Amino acid sequence: MLANFLSETSTISFSGCFLQFYFFFSMGTTETFFLSAMAFDRYLAICRPLHYPTIMTVQRCITMGAGCWVCGFTYFLLPINLVSQLLFCCLNEIDHFLCDPGPLIKLSCVPAPGTEITCAIFNSVLIFSTFLFITSSYTLVIRAVLRVPSAEGRRKAFSTCGSHLAVVSLFYGSIMLVYVSPTAGNPAGIQKYVTLFYSVLTPLFNPLIYSLQNKEMKEALRKLFNTVRFSQKPGRNLC
Repeated sequence: MLANFLSETSTISFSGCFLQFYFFFSMGTTETFFLSAMAFDRYLAICRPLHYPTIMTVQRCITMGAGCWVCGFTYFLLPINLVSQLLFCCLNEIDHFLCDPGPLIKLSCVPAPGTEITCAIFNSVLIFSTFLFITSSYTLVIRAVLRVPSAEGRRKAFSTCGSHLAVVSLFYGSIMLVYVSPTAGNPAGIQKYVTLFYSVLTPLFNPLIYSLQNKEMKEALRKLFNTVRFSQKPGRNLC
């Protein structure tokens, strides 16, 4: 997809289109499961701190990670298979910069309401189930944090969850605008911008958001800003 932005040609084969469709949505689905697993991890760390070492063992972390990958790469097999079985017309110009189910279904020569509804159901179940799990976990986290007597303890607890909440807000806020309903009525141009945001900009921001919680990163940024500020101070040139 990124290579297509720089390419002079904008063509893609049928198999290449659906391979892009599969990997794009499988990795996006995997991210929703990983965000849910991270919310569960923070719930255990804050609400069950004494039981955390025995519950979140290395083996369980590996199992959860593998489960996220397996579920992510098997969840959308049925919708992708249904869309690939559609009869496409001669004019196969996709009104998007990637192979998205909405524009692909519009290229079908015959109406496919069943396929469209199936894709919408899969999208809605995935998005709302994981989002409700994350919000439920953070509801319990907030209740536990508010019981902490010291303000410093509450601040540390909230700072632990801040980066994850920022990523969840960026990611879910954008995908809900595009994939929750098949008849959302959003203009194609807006859908492209929103898709570009969560597929390119959100992954770009993720390392920055998470690394801001790192002490070494904070110290490096502080030194960088001090160096830039010092170099911009007016001085006297010596000849």
